[in-house]
Amino acid sequence: MKILQSSIFRAICAIVVGALLIKYREETVTWLTIAIGVLFFLSGLISCIAYLSAKKKSDGVEVYDAQGNPITPSTPAFPIVGIGSMVLGGILALAPNLFIHGLMYVLAAVLILGALNQFFNLASAKKYAHIGLAWWLFPTIIFLVGLLAIIKPDLIATAPLFVIGWCMMIYGVIDMVNAIKVHQCRKAYEKAHTPIEQPSETTITMPAEGLEQTEEPVSSDLPE
Repeated sequence: MKILQSSIFRAICAIVVGALLIKYREETVTWLTIAIGVLFFLSGLISCIAYLSAKKKSDGVEVYDAQGNPITPSTPAFPIVGIGSMVLGGILALAPNLFIHGLMYVLAAVLILGALNQFFNLASAKKYAHIGLAWWLFPTIIFLVGLLAIIKPDLIATAPLFVIGWCMMIYGVIDMVNAIKVHQCRKAYEKAHTPIEQPSETTITMPAEGLEQTEEPVSSDLPE
């Protein structure tokens, strides 16, 4: 459940950052850079805490059924995006002037990492449910936009931060929907593959000597 909560919080942070970029992209960006840094740091911190908590509860032993399907919950993935968000958020919040001119490239890199994280989550969810083509389409678009913003920023019209802001909002919405759907599919899968405990049959064997000692002659007298 904590993994789901951290994913939703990360998605909300992405939506807020995207909205700030769309609304205040042409004004001073110093305070915006600091605010974005704080949001990224909090998002990464919560992801790392959720990972450590889930790893602590997991014993590392995976159990499979007769068909080879995993029964126990899978080990949580290492929070690469969470650690990157913490480092990036700390730098943005403490030294915003270093990133004001390169903010577009930083956000584009975040989009790329976020898209890769969605690819990984969808690939992990394939063991629980069928993943349609549309679910792969959105992270692909986000990945291409982030890559394009780094390689050819001039191709993103005249307002690259505006485009990145909308992509951040779309990423947040898609990430939130993915987290909820994957969580529901995982719970349904685990419920369907949970082995049903059968009542054990206990056989009590009495010693032969005890039976011989307790045997009494049976009267054969019948009423006339």
